[in-house]
Amino acid sequence: MSSPIPEALAGTGWARLPYDPAVLGWVQAALPLARKAIEDPSGEWRCRGTWFPGVDALANDETGAVAGKPLPPSLRRALPMAVETWHRAQLSVLRPGYPRPSPEESEAAFRFRRDRDAAHVDGLLAVGPRKRRMIREPHGFILGLPLTDADPDAAPLVVWEGSHEVLRRAFAGALAPHSQAEWPGVDLTDIYQAARREVFATCRRVVLSARPGEALLLHRLVLHGMAPWADGSVADPIGRVNAYFRPELPTVADWLSQP
Repeated sequence: MSSPIPEALAGTGWARLPYDPAVLGWVQAALPLARKAIEDPSGEWRCRGTWFPGVDALANDETGAVAGKPLPPSLRRALPMAVETWHRAQLSVLRPGYPRPSPEESEAAFRFRRDRDAAHVDGLLAVGPRKRRMIREPHGFILGLPLTDADPDAAPLVVWEGSHEVLRRAFAGALAPHSQAEWPGVDLTDIYQAARREVFATCRRVVLSARPGEALLLHRLVLHGMAPWADGSVADPIGRVNAYFRPELPTVADWLSQP
């Protein structure tokens, strides 16, 4: 692939795709569907009404198209892997005041959200009553498409550059004693928390903001999160809205070993 995008993902763990009118056309087709999902009274809002997680909330079809508008070929060519079947995108919506303390999370969890941007690696799910972290969704990449305009410090995405290699090394060491068939059931909680502390100490935190028509692409292993909404920042009245796609790889081995 001649695109510099894979090299950027391998190096820093993230890349910004430049403004593309074809991507903006997709965004304009997606926005009415997004508004409908966001305004649905049955939708789940967290952090006292300042965050809508919106998992699988966008009504795109299996080709990624919305209201008959396909994902542009120019965008698909920039991706690190071919995707045949697209899941329904997440609609992450942030609003002024994010994050606010709420009953659904502990005081320690709120502090981590506020002070460490709720930093996480996608695909590591909290399993069972003890909420131990295991790789249950081995994503190939994370593609973020902004649907609304927002100030750069209005709860933007943040990443820790190079963190994907710190985490890859930690996970590979923890999984090595086990057969690949066992990997989805290996408890990585302690290893993950230790690696995350190493990332905070050694990797640069970078704030990423983009406008409709641009796109943000993240390495599947990069540590990332959402910064608090800075006082005085403004966005579209419905908030900062991003559509996120995370196509899955066939196995955890692919998730760990691929560039």
